[in-house]
Amino acid sequence: MKTELREAAVVAVAVALGGVLLGVLWWWLAPSVPLVGDVVDKSWVVYLGDSEGEQAVGVDGTFTLLALAFGFLSALVVFLVRRRGGVPLVVALGVGGLLGSLLAWRVGVWLGPAQDVIAHAKSVGKGVTFSAPLKLGAKGALLAWSLAGLVVHLGLTALFGPRDPDPYQQGPYGPHGAPLS
Repeated sequence: MKTELREAAVVAVAVALGGVLLGVLWWWLAPSVPLVGDVVDKSWVVYLGDSEGEQAVGVDGTFTLLALAFGFLSALVVFLVRRRGGVPLVVALGVGGLLGSLLAWRVGVWLGPAQDVIAHAKSVGKGVTFSAPLKLGAKGALLAWSLAGLVVHLGLTALFGPRDPDPYQQGPYGPHGAPLS
């Protein structure tokens, strides 16, 4: 049991650290949401540059699709490294995926455009288009990595994992070689 827990801890940490790569990819691939600053009654206001644009949904979709891909890959690697599976390993895969998603979200926000929108609008000037901060609106996307990892690992284990002997299958001599009477 100690060995399984130690392996599970390593898997959880390794999967969680993959969140840094997910965050960088999300920052790099996510569409930018255009904003425009303006002065109204001596105070700054910020408007969407494209009021009918779908960039904000694209930001969430990009994160979700990347998280699903990371879940698939992490489950595949964990299965290939350790085919026997086990409850601690599967829990570590789920927890590591959730921690990796949280880390990716924070890394993407940190790498993205400035968080203070009004200050950014003032610095670029009136009427100039600039990018909105990277924001994850659909918080359920944080579960995508874990859920994908668990489903893929379950499927791989069911299809290609080691089989337990069937306790109900008996030979001509019955269980444990005892003759049938």
